Amino acid sequence: KHFSKNHFISRSINSSPFFFFSGNGPSGICLSYLLSGYTPYFKRHSLHPHPILQRKLEEAPEVSVLDQDLEYLSEGLEGRSHSPVALLFDTLQRPDTDFGGTAESVLTWWHEPDRAIPHLVLGRNAPGGAWHSIEGSMVTLSRGEWMGLPDLPFKEWLKQKRRGLRNNRATAEDIAQYYQHYVMKKGLQKNFRCGTVVTSVRKVSAESISNHTQKDLQENSDSLWNSNEQSTEVFQVDGFFKTVEGDKEPFSVYAENVVLATGTYDNPTWLGVKGENLSYVHHQLSALEEAAKNNSVGIMSDPVLIVGAGLTAADAILFAHHCNIPVIHVFRRRVGDPGLIFNQLPKMMYPEYHKVHQMMKEQTAACAGPYESYISLPEHHVLSFGKDKKCILQDKNGCQKAYKISMALVLTGSNPSLSFLPNDGTDLAIDSDQPVSPKRNPIDVDPFTYECTQEKGLYALGPLAGDNFVRFVQGGALAVASSLLKKANKNPP
Repeated sequence: KHFSKNHFISRSINSSPFFFFSGNGPSGICLSYLLSGYTPYFKRHSLHPHPILQRKLEEAPEVSVLDQDLEYLSEGLEGRSHSPVALLFDTLQRPDTDFGGTAESVLTWWHEPDRAIPHLVLGRNAPGGAWHSIEGSMVTLSRGEWMGLPDLPFKEWLKQKRRGLRNNRATAEDIAQYYQHYVMKKGLQKNFRCGTVVTSVRKVSAESISNHTQKDLQENSDSLWNSNEQSTEVFQVDGFFKTVEGDKEPFSVYAENVVLATGTYDNPTWLGVKGENLSYVHHQLSALEEAAKNNSVGIMSDPVLIVGAGLTAADAILFAHHCNIPVIHVFRRRVGDPGLIFNQLPKMMYPEYHKVHQMMKEQTAACAGPYESYISLPEHHVLSFGKDKKCILQDKNGCQKAYKISMALVLTGSNPSLSFLPNDGTDLAIDSDQPVSPKRNPIDVDPFTYECTQEKGLYALGPLAGDNFVRFVQGGALAVASSLLKKANKNPP
């Protein structure tokens, strides 16, 4: 839906505090669901395979999980996430999935509209966030059922489309469509404003704006709730949305609480070497797909240099292999390094990534292997890119070599784009001297509320808080919703 200038409604900040969050991917969708009055309870007579958790759930089955002590419920749980609440919510929804079990969720969902909290979810794309920017045929790393959101299993939705999961996994196109369908099916679309870009989030004095009108994106002024306590400071959120004509219409909103759920897809990591800004050096897989489409690379061209040893680099290698495009693959780690993602994936579940790992092992420059048009250079790094499309590489012993290439893909991960925060959000990170990084330096949040330790009223979800898988970002949404309900006095006595 698009808006015009006269769509904005003026209101005083004193009578209308509300919650706003930036980012409309799975984190934002799940949080919107929980703030729209959808409330999880322990399903009577269900049996959880974790006996201690089962006993705790039976202590107060009439009390919503949102209103219980999340620290107490999550104590002692173990799994593939460092977040206790992420593990809790995941095991409630998928009780024994890591052990190959198919036990049903022990949660039942009740819609309690009186507990809903007015909120806005802003995002550049349609609901689903970055999933709309990923090549549609790409297959998810996670099992398909792990991509699902509360109370609408992904497998069920896929069955309605008369389709099944390929090797238990789903395509990015399916996931993007599922998230859009979820928002419509659950009636959340009134909270979503797509095509919006946030340019600034900062704290301002409530007094300084209380006598002025505020412009915001809410359509129905009657839906706002009144707060008993007035905050002395609020967040001012500025940005713009794109109209049908392509114009940029500015907006400003004021909120007592802001949730950051922007993910990390928009800002690929650069190596920081000479010549990296040259036109043949790219930082997204889509550049290779485009080059193959217009035949600027192919079986007879100079090799494509692929830098990185993660799954996006592996996807690029698989794509190039499929198109018979020669590849030089450069990465810093040893092939047997336990930190390498390929050494952590079950071979049966990820046969294509196992194939890439085999290529990395067997097809080094030192010894030719069975894979044509592919050379693996472990423990190497890029020194520079030249205007003549020559790339200088260096090995662990300091030896340098030049390679003539057709294009380069630097696929070494991505970082969040937090330019709308003071100091790019660095002050909020665990190490405030380093930029925010999902794996190395996430935003420092309380593990049971996800509120930033350095800025009260500001919350961070998903990769920003170190939760990098869809199945685990939902626990963060549970923690945030529980905290916001308490603040809004929406918890029953």
